[in-house]
Amino acid sequence: MSINNLDTNNSMPLHLVSLSTDEKYMLRCIQVAKNGLGTTAPNPMVGAVIVHKDRIIGEGFTSAYGGSHAEVNAINSVSDISLLKSSTIYVTLEPCSHYGKTPPCADLIVKMGIPNVVIGLKDPHKKVAGNGIKKLESAGCNVKVGILKNECKEHHKRFLTFFTKKRPYIILKWAETADGFIAPEPLKRGEEKKPFWITNTRSRQLVHKWRSDEPGILVGTNTVLADNPQLNLRDWAGKPPTRVIIDRSLKISDNFHVLDGKQKTIICTEIKDSSLYKKGVDYKVLDFKSKLPQQICDMLYTEQIQSIIIEGGSQTLKSFIESNLWDEARIFKGATSFYSGLKAPKIEGRIKKQVQILTDQLTIVRND
Repeated sequence: MSINNLDTNNSMPLHLVSLSTDEKYMLRCIQVAKNGLGTTAPNPMVGAVIVHKDRIIGEGFTSAYGGSHAEVNAINSVSDISLLKSSTIYVTLEPCSHYGKTPPCADLIVKMGIPNVVIGLKDPHKKVAGNGIKKLESAGCNVKVGILKNECKEHHKRFLTFFTKKRPYIILKWAETADGFIAPEPLKRGEEKKPFWITNTRSRQLVHKWRSDEPGILVGTNTVLADNPQLNLRDWAGKPPTRVIIDRSLKISDNFHVLDGKQKTIICTEIKDSSLYKKGVDYKVLDFKSKLPQQICDMLYTEQIQSIIIEGGSQTLKSFIESNLWDEARIFKGATSFYSGLKAPKIEGRIKKQVQILTDQLTIVRND
């Protein structure tokens, strides 16, 4: 299985049949939009396609945050702009109607005279929330909303979760042995603090791709002390995620990778004495006696981290599962056995996908 072909962000059947014309071009919008994965947040990764007489004349996706939106990039890609006045623009999400880092996309669509607009989803953001649609309709555009609605919801799951649930989209991830352990007995480890691998190199490369997709990654104190993980990108190109570390009593010393200052790091602690804080690390004081997972979600929402991978350890994963604060779990089952050690978490949900990756089985579970 090629890593590029394993798309955990796509719930659509690979052989969709009997698509209408609008659905066909909206599907293309979703495909184009995926080029922005990992770079557009906190903006949504929108895709736009411009069609003239059943021929695509322009495509675009949202640029890295601060850059042009998908509609702008699609319009700018059209070589003959005179065709726009008799074209249809397809977008996965309602065009914005407000000024932010860029002007409103709805205004540009009107200015360029595009008469037909087909939209996958209404934008839940309070600054848009139907206003883009109203602006287009008031200018005389023919607007359709809700084309491939479910597929667009799946595509925009991070953005929608963030603005409707006021928390990040939460991905749990762990690897377990064939006999259900995520870590061996301490005596099986060497003296050097490093990960004890359960999965093969292909699965580990996929994990690094996932890290490039999401703006945050979280682990607990015990995982850092046992494995000394770097939580960075080594086997995939992209922007490394913000490291979020739960360290209640500041047990993690400077010689651990997570405090190396090489990427943004947030430490969740109950220690208020800032003289104990390391320069270049962001510390968030939380109440560890009361609903810690929810406090972490609230903090991540404030920090504008729209999605996060929780990589362990067992206690941290269990706390989010028991709080029902998770959206999907990505579980690797390796071929080796430990026979004893730290048991893997138990989780219930809808199995979305199962894939064999060489000797490993990957199961994607959704919390519907």
